[in-house]
Amino acid sequence: MKKLTNELWEIIEKAVNEITDHQRKELLRCGRRLIPNLTTEDILQPNDYIELENNPHFRFEEGVLAGVQTLQMALLALRQDLD
Repeated sequence: MKKLTNELWEIIEKAVNEITDHQRKELLRCGRRLIPNLTTEDILQPNDYIELENNPHFRFEEGVLAGVQTLQMALLALRQDLD
């Protein structure tokens, strides 16, 4: 397998970080449609809010964020393994 350059890794990491940030903001926007004063810390514990806990759209967006974060961690681990 061809080794990726640091420059290429940085491009990949930047793209994944941007996707993660976007999805975090999307989750917060979704939550604020239900609870207008929701904070970024609140979305870390959605089970504290019945409106979030039982909302399938919020839970879907939360699952997308979890998937993107899993990808982010997997890429970091892969880079460390290959270096």
